[in-house]
Amino acid sequence: MQTLDDFSQNLHALLERYQALQAENEQLRDDLGRQREELIRTHSELQELQQKNRRLATANAMSSAEGQEEATKRINALIAQVDRAINALKR
Repeated sequence: MQTLDDFSQNLHALLERYQALQAENEQLRDDLGRQREELIRTHSELQELQQKNRRLATANAMSSAEGQEEATKRINALIAQVDRAINALKR
């Protein structure tokens, strides 16, 4: 009879442990979901800040004399390419 009581107690303890692990697993899944959402938000914010940084760097470069000269050269090169493309289409 003692063995049956021991078995019953062990089974009850295992069931309690199983339920506790199930609850912990659910909590961990919820935490993981929140962490994923936070990671997505952070990644999006990072991309926006990187884009803003590039725009500011470009604006800063164009405000200096060297930057203005470089920008003028690039714009002139682009205009020349467009002119060549238009002339090629006319033929």
